[in-house]
Formats: sequence, structure tokens, C-alpha cells
Amino acid sequence: MRILGLPIPFTGENQKALSSVPYGSSGWYPVIHEPFPGAWQRNLPINTDSAASFHADFACKTLIARDIAKLRVKLVEKIDDIWSETTNPAYSPVLRRPNDYQTRNQFWENWMLSKLSRGNTYVLKVRDNRNVVTSLHVLDPTRVQPLVADDGSVFYRVNGDNLAGIREITVPAREIIHDRMNCLFHPLCGTPPVFASGLASMLGLNAQKASALLFENSSMPGGILTAPAEVSDQVAQSIKMKWEANFSKINLGRVAILDNGMKYEKIAMTNVEGQMVESLKWSAEVVCSCYHVPPYKVGVGALPSYNNVQSLNVEYYSQAVQSLLEEAEELLDHALGIGWGVGLGCEFDTDNLLRMDSVTAITAIRDAIGAGVMAPNEGRARLDLKPVKGGESPYLQQQNYSLAALAKRDAQDDPFKPNTPAAIPAPANDDSADAPDEMDDEKLAAIKNIARWGAKSMLTA
Repeated sequence: MRILGLPIPFTGENQKALSSVPYGSSGWYPVIHEPFPGAWQRNLPINTDSAASFHADFACKTLIARDIAKLRVKLVEKIDDIWSETTNPAYSPVLRRPNDYQTRNQFWENWMLSKLSRGNTYVLKVRDNRNVVTSLHVLDPTRVQPLVADDGSVFYRVNGDNLAGIREITVPAREIIHDRMNCLFHPLCGTPPVFASGLASMLGLNAQKASALLFENSSMPGGILTAPAEVSDQVAQSIKMKWEANFSKINLGRVAILDNGMKYEKIAMTNVEGQMVESLKWSAEVVCSCYHVPPYKVGVGALPSYNNVQSLNVEYYSQAVQSLLEEAEELLDHALGIGWGVGLGCEFDTDNLLRMDSVTAITAIRDAIGAGVMAPNEGRARLDLKPVKGGESPYLQQQNYSLAALAKRDAQDDPFKPNTPAAIPAPANDDSADAPDEMDDEKLAAIKNIARWGAKSMLTA
């Protein structure tokens, strides 16, 4: 396999001067910072995989990734300062099918999940002999390491990947699309949202575990066995083991016989100790805030009181999705070698994300056509309807005036004075005009004959 005519693995002059970036052996944090001072000494760090198993964290990542994956990537061309969709044999195929083992939806879902889970997405570009990108491969972020040369050049060390068809290589930055998130510590190292939401996720997981143990015990807390006299440690341990074996879990509820004056006292739970639902809700809301996802989108909290699907989708789009789309579009333009200089660009079709209910959609299209902004056929295209004859041009009411015309009217001394028709100038006083023409009688007779002939023809017809 060759990239830009260079054999793989790539070896260059700066190979010996490369140095790995800080913050982890693979360019991203496999373990989050300690949640409190001294946690690492007690072996209590928060692992990303453990925190990612919390339901709110999983729901936020998959929601964003799948919403972006369902958006079609369009190739657009700028004509007369207007971006319109187009096709190009050099760029359209890779946008429709990035590689031979993933569909477009699977590719973009993989892209976004890597960025949201690890903070970094690494995509390897494969070119043909024309130097045109023909396929894109999302790499495992744990197997890619950014490298920086002494002169500031950036390279990437990639471990073997059978799907991409490569072994361990080191490639220049121009052959890798690096989409990174929240570069808090280094420009080449993105930080995932779980960096901030990890402790809340672990709190929620611990609450779920405690709740599972409680319900495993039939929602009954533990108790205390008391004896009227002193009991040795050996006897107490024996009684404890027998009690747990005979009267806990599946044996809960069996009849116990106590001797020697022993009594069983149940430990009651306070209201504060039993508020696990509130703890889970608070943990989930913290996770949602780190992903900038409205909590109701993942089933946390109540829906907003106003019933406007468009407004809710716009809120979610602007907070959680828009920046991810803008970054991916710019990276695609740079990766494929298109952009402002070429007059081409990549753009996500957000109509699927911002799709309104049918009543609101029809109302919006009708208002746009009535205001002269949109032609009828353009509105029909929004509804996947064929164009009709005469619907190519926008329409507007005749009584509407331009601002320039109104300004000209207001500039008059009396803008509200009614307009009067201009007087027709009288003919010049010429004596020769009053003189009868010698041919007047002949002309008059000819005119009468023509009129008589025309009337007769009309009656005959």
C-alpha cells in the first residue's frame, strides 16, 4: 500500500526527531484525573469505560451520534454567491460510501462515537493514482498516537488495522483527519465530556448498585441480633454466618427461632437515605449538561410545557449538534482538497434533523411563497412533489411597492396629494391647419368604404 507515492511504513528525515505528545500513551486520557486528592493512592481513579456504562452517558452519546449519522452529506457548489447541491466524480463517491465495509450512516456514527467517547477521531485517507481520496477509515483511537517533530511537523503513529489494510505505520498529518474535542491540555489531545461527568456517572452507578442489592433483599434493610448476655466473638461469628445462610436472599421470609433471650431488631431507613430516585436524576442531569443535551431528550425530567417540535429541535441542534457538524464539514473540505478556493464544499443536510410536523411545514412553505421568497415549484420540491407548469417564478401581490418607490413619494411636498393626469398640449395656432385639404373628401370616402366592408364581413361571418 502506498500513500502519495510513499511506501508504507513511512520513513522520513524527521522520523528520528519525532516525540510523542503528552497526556497518555495513545494521545488521550485512558483514565480520568483523580476525583479527589489522594484518590490514585487508594486505587480509586475513575475509568472512562466504567463511567461510560452509566445510562445517561450512553444515551447522550448514542443520541448525538445517531442523529448526525442520519444526516446526508451533500456536495455543494457556489454559483452566483448561492450554494447549490451538485455532483462530482472525484468527490461524490467517497461521500456516498466512505469505505467498503461501512455504510454512510455507520461511518458517521463511528466517527462521532469515537469523538464523544475518547475525545479524538482519527480517520485514515486512502488515495488512488490521481491523488484523489477514494476511501476513509475510522481508526481505533487507542491505537493512534500523535507525534511532533522538532520543526513542529505533526505525524501519527498508527498500529496495525486489518480493516484499513495497514500494518504499523507512521504517516504525516495530511493523511489523517483528526477531529478532536475540548483540547484542554494540548492542541493535539481532545478531552471527552466524561472527563467532567465521570464522578456523577460513578455516583449514579453506585446508587444503582445499592438499589439492586436492596431489592435483591426484597427491599428490606439489614437488622441486628441482640443477646441479654455477653457473647464471645467466635459464637457471634458463628451465629452471623448461620443467620445469613438461612434467612437472607432466597431464604428471606423463613421462620427463625431464637433462643437464649436473643432478639432481632430491623434497621429502619430514613427518608433521606431512601431517596435514590432523586440521586439518580441529579446524576443524569449532570451528565446531560456536560454533553449539552436537554435532559428530556434522554428521558430525564419532564418535557417542556410548550408543544412546538421545531423550537425543541432547534434548541437541541444549537446546543449539542451544530458545533460537531461545523467541525466535521470543515475537516472534510480540507481532507478532500475542496473549499472556498475551488468553489465546492461539504454540507450536512439538516432538514432531517429539523423536520417539522406536517401542519407547521405546510404553513411555513405557504408563507414563503406568499411573501415572494420562494417559487411554488421550490415549495413543492420541499414536499417531494413534481414541479408544475408556471411555478418556476416567485409571485408577489401587485399592490406592494418597493421602499425606493415609497421614499420617492414621501420626498414630495405633499405626499398625499392625488396624482392628476398631465394636460395634453394644444396644437399650435397655424392658419394652414384650418385650411381644408383637397384630399379630405376622397380620404373620407375611402375610410367609409373600408368601414362598411369590414362591418359586412363581420355580419357574414
